[in-house]
Amino acid sequence: MNFKMLTMGAMALAMMTGSALADSVNGGGTGGGTSALDNQEKMAPFYTDSGMKTMRSDKEFKVAWMAMKKEDRESMMKDCGDQVVSKSHDDFCAKTKQLGGGTN
Repeated sequence: MNFKMLTMGAMALAMMTGSALADSVNGGGTGGGTSALDNQEKMAPFYTDSGMKTMRSDKEFKVAWMAMKKEDRESMMKDCGDQVVSKSHDDFCAKTKQLGGGTN
């Protein structure tokens, strides 16, 4: 019985460790600090203040959005598709959706 318990415990530990590693590699689906939306350098052009609380006008937002590389826009749109990540960036994501992603 002890061998069975040790084996099950080892399997459980291995599964939890694997899941934790996958979450850290993939950003954890909770923002994890790895989201493009958490990159202050990429997000700064869309805000009027350094605290990133006040968004630029629709026109200025579109100019900043279209000035980005296509890959960066696609990455941000992907992050906006994640319900957990987008929750803390709802205004930004709403504006990107208004632009239709601007991937053209």
